[in-house]
Amino acid sequence: MSPSVPRRQGRALGIAALLGTALLATACSSSSTTSPPSPSASPRAPAATSAPASSPPAPSPTATPSTAVASCASSGLTAKVDTSQGGAAAGSVYVPINFTNTTGSACTLFGYPGVSFVTSPSGSQLGRPADRNPPTATLVTLAPGGVAHATIRVAQAANYSASQCVPVTAHWLKIYPPNQFTAIYARYTTQACSARLPHAQGSQLSVYVVKPGPGKAGQTP
Repeated sequence: MSPSVPRRQGRALGIAALLGTALLATACSSSSTTSPPSPSASPRAPAATSAPASSPPAPSPTATPSTAVASCASSGLTAKVDTSQGGAAAGSVYVPINFTNTTGSACTLFGYPGVSFVTSPSGSQLGRPADRNPPTATLVTLAPGGVAHATIRVAQAANYSASQCVPVTAHWLKIYPPNQFTAIYARYTTQACSARLPHAQGSQLSVYVVKPGPGKAGQTP
């Protein structure tokens, strides 16, 4: 026999041994499978989610809304000089101008009206506009149909020299309600200085702050 025959037989036996070992390892690995989870195992809890944002708190039943009341517009007021409630003192007369709210909403008046004599609602101004007297102003709220007043003092034209005053008969007052730039007109007949008096003498007219209610005779301006 050739010496190479035993070598070939040895190689064949070695390969067979290796194949047997591989087959045995595969069989062992296939038999060791993972066991299913126990039926008693609890399922995983779902991930937590964020809580929804809370809604705004309900308003307190005692809370009242903060609403500002608008100033009375000239278009929503009438003005009337009530000569029946006038008075006289030291060469002057005092008469109230009554303002009436003709709208369906409340409004406010605060401070002084602007007042001057005019020849007519479409005419020119006579003399100087009214000076302001010093009392402290307070806010006056006018309900629909409500009335407030401002007293004017009218110095008699005869108090001044004719050359400085140049008196004429005036029939109208031009009135700017407080904080308004549109005038309203009220009838009032008196002797008025048509000329502008010297600054040292001031105006023939002066006006007091607006106060609640209609003006009354003997009432403090």
